Amino acid sequence: MTDTFEMRDFLPYVLAQAAEEVSLDFAKLYRDRYGMLRGEWRVLFHLGRYGAQSATDISRRARMHKTKISRAVAKLEQRRFLTRTEREADRRWETLALTRQGQAAYDDLRVRAERYDAALMAQFSEGEQAVLRAALLKLAKL
Repeated sequence: MTDTFEMRDFLPYVLAQAAEEVSLDFAKLYRDRYGMLRGEWRVLFHLGRYGAQSATDISRRARMHKTKISRAVAKLEQRRFLTRTEREADRRWETLALTRQGQAAYDDLRVRAERYDAALMAQFSEGEQAVLRAALLKLAKL
């Protein structure tokens, strides 16, 4: 029996490889500039984009496990990029918010992310870009 299964034709594999390639390349930017890891960047992004919120809110939005968020929050807090405030009604819950320094890092990285995205998409025609974005958003259920 001949095995004709090709991993490079298996969509989940190709998507994972493409995501890892792009993610690692972009990670160099926030790692070199701010010493951040992927989880820290994602938490910073969600706080910068959506404002103050709980770790649970970020977990739902970013599809990140709470332990990864907890580690990222601790690092960002150590570096004074965010603050934690206990909620009056329930002290088990905290509201996370960016500090001025965190907001400045977010603003800087957002601009760089937009440039990175534009450069990445420049290899595709406008039509290909539209199809690619729509297809990926559909697969990601976003």
